Amino acid sequence: MSVALAPYGRIFLAGIRQQATYRLAILGGLVANITFGLLKTAILLATVRAGGGSLQGYTAATMASYVWLSQGLLGSINLNGRTDLADRIKSGAVITDFLRPISVQWAAIAGDVGKAACALLPRGLPSVLVGIGVVGMAAPPTGLAWVLGLFSLLLGITISWASVYALACAGFWLVETRGLQTLYMMISGFFAGLFVPISLFPHWLLIIATATPFPSMLQYPVDVLIGRGGAGLVLAQLGWLVVVGGTGHLLTESGRRRLEVQGG
Repeated sequence: MSVALAPYGRIFLAGIRQQATYRLAILGGLVANITFGLLKTAILLATVRAGGGSLQGYTAATMASYVWLSQGLLGSINLNGRTDLADRIKSGAVITDFLRPISVQWAAIAGDVGKAACALLPRGLPSVLVGIGVVGMAAPPTGLAWVLGLFSLLLGITISWASVYALACAGFWLVETRGLQTLYMMISGFFAGLFVPISLFPHWLLIIATATPFPSMLQYPVDVLIGRGGAGLVLAQLGWLVVVGGTGHLLTESGRRRLEVQGG
């Protein structure tokens, strides 16, 4: 790793260590994932059967894969809009971040992605194994789908945290950002495909969903892993990473010029 990237690698590892300390929280998240996964499985597989065994190209096996892969990702992607940076901007502590000789934006994202990566093994993988044991799942059809799927998974996690970072930057201009976080949470899960695959949406709503970065966080990685999409979806994810990363950079630079910390 180059000298320039070394600090971000260490922050990434620090994020893993920090998340690993919350073992009971991870266990609670796993129980919630499995519980809601079983409910979604019952509802969506019944829907597939009612559709004659196939629904918008989803068979029972691929729908089960969608359910359990998306449940496994819940602990790693950020669909609630909350991040530590928002609190640091509100308290003024972010000023110390600007004094460090590294990018505030990519340092924050590296730490958050480290926490997300840590959640994949103790929370994400067991959820997927439960899905395999309960209803079975469709495996990636080729070795290329495995490689693209894992890369797409990493991109989805990074896009989610880069988007939330950009959202937190609103705190440079607003006194309170919790309203924005709540609005983000309401919209992001729906358009990311958390409840049902977005291909089941009406056409007009599907167009709106694909015009947002949210499907890149969850729906696209799942589709790539089960062979419903390939390089095109990964390229779309790369495009969204550039968009949300560029937006976060511009907001950081503008906010830095506006930042004013008062008091002792």
